[in-house]
Amino acid sequence: MKLVIAVIKPFKLDEVRDALTRIGVHGMTVSEVKGYGRQKGHMEIYRGAEYAVNFLPKVRIELGVASEQVEQVMDVLAAAARTGQIGDGKIFVTPMEQAVRIRTGETDVDAL
Repeated sequence: MKLVIAVIKPFKLDEVRDALTRIGVHGMTVSEVKGYGRQKGHMEIYRGAEYAVNFLPKVRIELGVASEQVEQVMDVLAAAARTGQIGDGKIFVTPMEQAVRIRTGETDVDAL
């Protein structure tokens, strides 16, 4: 099992969710986060004053998947989140040792 973490642009969330659902991924955790990478923020004008926005709004998606699904999930996620512009985001994959569905007691891949 693997834990896939993706940080994407907020307006791409629905498209990513729909794409993952089409390949059989039915659960995920989503958090609103702020951060920066190569974008390094930008300047905005509010009520006539210019100020720097150093942390940009992003969405963090976390999903547990079977090891056999990881490549497909990464491909679909990247394709759905891609705009071709700087700041499209990142995908991280880490090992997941154990999972338990609290309601039923199912474990590991059955719990996903």
